[in-house]
Amino acid sequence: GAMRHLPYFCRGEVVKGFGRGSKELGIPTANFSEQVVESFPSDIPTGIYYGWACVGNGDVHKMVVSIGWNPFYKNIKKSVETHIIHTFKEDFYGEILSIVITGYIRPEKNFDSLDALISAIQEDIEEAKRQLDLPEHLKLKEDNFFHLPEGKTVNSC
Repeated sequence: GAMRHLPYFCRGEVVKGFGRGSKELGIPTANFSEQVVESFPSDIPTGIYYGWACVGNGDVHKMVVSIGWNPFYKNIKKSVETHIIHTFKEDFYGEILSIVITGYIRPEKNFDSLDALISAIQEDIEEAKRQLDLPEHLKLKEDNFFHLPEGKTVNSC
């Protein structure tokens, strides 16, 4: 089910999330607004995916994205949280994040502890790095989607 939606192109403004990624997990994530999350296909399976991400007109980086309810945190609203595999010097709230989801890693699941969650995320990141070095994924890094037309700040999925 997951693969028929891929690659999936999405763009939207980065909003403040739950503030857990950086603080509790040491793994910062960029969150899309509710409107962007609601525009995702309703039948896209929840879980962990990988692909490419770009903030504003910056460089394109590897990323991992979680789509779902984060069972560990018992969210009531679906969220789409992107962890860009790159160290940014500062927050980029309000910037436009463009992502291309190219592959699926695993379904969402609950964890017994924060440590178990963190180690699963670290494994997801390693898996994403490996997959994104493959030619069929690498070619999407150069996609024109990542070149934002001047002055364009639309949410579009």
